[in-house]
Amino acid sequence: MRSATKVLRDRGRRFLPLRHTKTSNVTERRFDALGLRPALLEAVAEAGYTSPTRIQSLAIPPAIEGRDVVGCAQTGTGKTAAFALPILQHLDADAGDEPCLRALILTPTRELAAQIGDAVSTYGKHLDLWHTVIFGGVKDKPQIKEMRRGVDLLIATPGRLLDLMGRGEIDLRDIEIFVLDEADRMLDMGFLPDVKRVIAALPKKRQTLFFSATMPPEIRALADSMLRPDPVAVNAQPVATPAEKIAQHLYFVDKRDKRKLLLDLLEEEQDIERALVFSRTKHGANRIAKVLDKAGIRSAAIHGNKSQNARTRALDGFREGDIPVLVATDIAARGIDVEGVTHVINFDLPNVPETYVHRIGRTARAGASGIALSFCDDEERAYLVDIERLMGRHLDRVDDHAFLAKAPPPPMTDLEARRGGSSGRGPSRGSTTNRSAGGRGGRRGRGRTGRRSGPSASR
Repeated sequence: MRSATKVLRDRGRRFLPLRHTKTSNVTERRFDALGLRPALLEAVAEAGYTSPTRIQSLAIPPAIEGRDVVGCAQTGTGKTAAFALPILQHLDADAGDEPCLRALILTPTRELAAQIGDAVSTYGKHLDLWHTVIFGGVKDKPQIKEMRRGVDLLIATPGRLLDLMGRGEIDLRDIEIFVLDEADRMLDMGFLPDVKRVIAALPKKRQTLFFSATMPPEIRALADSMLRPDPVAVNAQPVATPAEKIAQHLYFVDKRDKRKLLLDLLEEEQDIERALVFSRTKHGANRIAKVLDKAGIRSAAIHGNKSQNARTRALDGFREGDIPVLVATDIAARGIDVEGVTHVINFDLPNVPETYVHRIGRTARAGASGIALSFCDDEERAYLVDIERLMGRHLDRVDDHAFLAKAPPPPMTDLEARRGGSSGRGPSRGSTTNRSAGGRGGRRGRGRTGRRSGPSASR
């Protein structure tokens, strides 16, 4: 096994609570000032990136140095590049003639795994590495075949990874860099036991990059248990604070009138070009999509009960503009990375306040502005209180719409009051291979299009 990058240690420190980083000049840095190699800088420039985001400026340099990093960043901040670029640089520095699995990225959803795979293909197009993506819901034989051929980097969801590990198809003994992405979402989805099983199979000597949009106590404890004594804590924005460029509007409406209100907004508001509608349940998402289709509004539903092919078709249609309205459950919230989402509509308010932040983060991507519209019925008013207290602000109330709730609106939330805990009133709860390659002629005679960053599998 090749030796890992030199690690700087200071055993007098332990993992400390994340605080908002106040460095004044981080956003003024350029990619060529972060320590990235020319091949990666070339790919970044070709992707149209002009300057690093805050999380990239803060996380990439220590990650390149070999330090453990724990990062708190909301969706849409460029987090994927913050861990993918250092990984590719490390793997490229001493890759041998044959691929060897030395880096693992663990992520909660199929869509997010596929999108990370696509990003790795983009950033590694001028390298000569191999990577693949594996997750459930698709046949495992192509994934097994690709793993047997050999990869340098694996992007995986917990269930399929543990399945193939149990069958002897994946061995993590040579992992040098481990990324746990969307750690709080792993908690929400009940994946923490699986995550701990994966961590137990990793070498003790490794570099860990730990990213989460929020830092509830369980996630802080997990980070503290798996990071070395000297992690670099970076916080691009205050915990659970939505993007400042998102206008947030609130509609008090009776439950039975929510669909009428949704149709009214979609038909009357001319500026709704691409809308993401969130439902709390899978059946609710299906019902909303049927109502929209019946009204002549092209839409599709995406949730865990949909086949992978159906989910991919829906996402592709939404991304390309053929489907202007996508209805999703929270499971899909972090797996949808589509530019140009003008509106996020919370048809149902989430019962976990942090989830609200994840949902509305689907708009206002990459510095753009966006709008979030939230429907609140009588049973959801307690959820509204939790959301507003978490964010420390009131949503802008719309009191002149056509379907006002019969009950009078509640008083404005007391933002100073705090309830025990921050988890709301609800409980916490295939391998297609894209190859990027290039300059060194390739390993094992496999054809490719770039330099050493190969099989990115996205399903």
